Amino acid sequence: MKLTRRSVLYLQVRAPTNTKGMYEFAVTPATLKIRRRGAEIADVAARSLGAELELEPGDRIIRVNGHKVRDYLDFNFYAAGETHLTLEVVKKDGEQWEIEVERAEDEDFGLTFEQIVPRQCANECIFCFCKGNPPDARPALFVRDEDVRLSFLYGNYTTLTSITAEEMERVIEQRLSPQYVSIHATDLDVRAYLLGIDRRRADISGKLQRLMDAGIEIHAQVVLCPTINDGPVLLRTIEDLAAHYPRIRSVAIVPLGLTRYNRDPRLVPVTAEFCRRVIDDVAPLQRRLRRKLGTNFAFLGDEIYLRAGRPVPGRRHYGDYPQIEDGVGMVRAFHERFNALWRRLQRRPPAHAERLRATVMTGKLFAPILRERLNRINARFGTRLHVVAVENTYFGPEIVVAGLITGQDVLAARDAIEGDFLIVPRAALRGDEDLMLDGTTLADLERRLGIAVRAHDSSSLARLIAAC
Repeated sequence: MKLTRRSVLYLQVRAPTNTKGMYEFAVTPATLKIRRRGAEIADVAARSLGAELELEPGDRIIRVNGHKVRDYLDFNFYAAGETHLTLEVVKKDGEQWEIEVERAEDEDFGLTFEQIVPRQCANECIFCFCKGNPPDARPALFVRDEDVRLSFLYGNYTTLTSITAEEMERVIEQRLSPQYVSIHATDLDVRAYLLGIDRRRADISGKLQRLMDAGIEIHAQVVLCPTINDGPVLLRTIEDLAAHYPRIRSVAIVPLGLTRYNRDPRLVPVTAEFCRRVIDDVAPLQRRLRRKLGTNFAFLGDEIYLRAGRPVPGRRHYGDYPQIEDGVGMVRAFHERFNALWRRLQRRPPAHAERLRATVMTGKLFAPILRERLNRINARFGTRLHVVAVENTYFGPEIVVAGLITGQDVLAARDAIEGDFLIVPRAALRGDEDLMLDGTTLADLERRLGIAVRAHDSSSLARLIAAC
């Protein structure tokens, strides 16, 4: 590796809060810092290339080989595969460095960057879940993101109604594919009504076409609102989107979720009868699409089948599970995973199964399925896994999915806890943190319940059983 570095003094330009069109130059050491420029370094691995370059947490990389860096996606894109790089860095004390470095093709910088600050949504969707939060909820729950970067990274859905030309160019240039797009309805009047915007903004057909022409893969979503975008509107939406297969790879159809705080009179609660009608409407179209395209293309959320009291489809129905993170196919994947676990346990029974004594909490919708499977394991191997269906006291009784269970809900169900420890759904925690939607941590629960609390998904729960 070869590097050179030079320091450059610069001035920050800061816009005063009370003056339009005028700027203030700040040159004191305390203000020699550009706010929000570049990608801020959060951590530098010891003995890495970044450490050798004397990069530190708080430094910002603002350019790579002359290309402006807005976040770590830009840094990764412009640095990828380059063996000779010129980095422009603003140190955390405000000094600006220019670093020239030659590295091996596979040599990593060892840098971790700050999380992306999401771009905010400009729509007023009548079903927006942020409107269903308690007024005293954590501020983070009211953030309505509309960010193509998060769509690429995490599968967050965007509506594309306010995507800028620069963002569009970036998606195409950097191949931020796939993109997950909330369509809701291809009927523009219905889409505009649902998004709370005018018909012109609701029309994203040109944007979708440009992305598809550039080879960006699209996965679509429909949040199904009874009496608004169901019935013929839904069937037309599916057919319109399927006409673009395989550039539009799939569409997930998930039901409206109403909390006790979102009581917009335009919204009708989802019922078991409604879910049965949706299944009956969509199933014939799924069969036609499978014959024509080789895929069902349109996939109903698991919640629709469970609320309807109908069995979830088999493994073949979901293909490669293109929208499993949206709750489409999770139950089938669970069945497949536990079938594999059952076969494994039959071949090699757990040596100390009787020591596994715990309570497993989950949402009311999934609890009967989980209970049936765990009771089967209890009866065969002597484990004592007790399933509790948690009533959602935080958002309201109509919210029945495991991912929206809060610490408040767990505490309300404390009298049902049995065994040596408590298992809560991993999906109820924020990312990799031990933090639930109401701000409760696992440590808080342990302190208040006086029992160990662990978070598991179906995969890690299966491993726990197999290892006992």
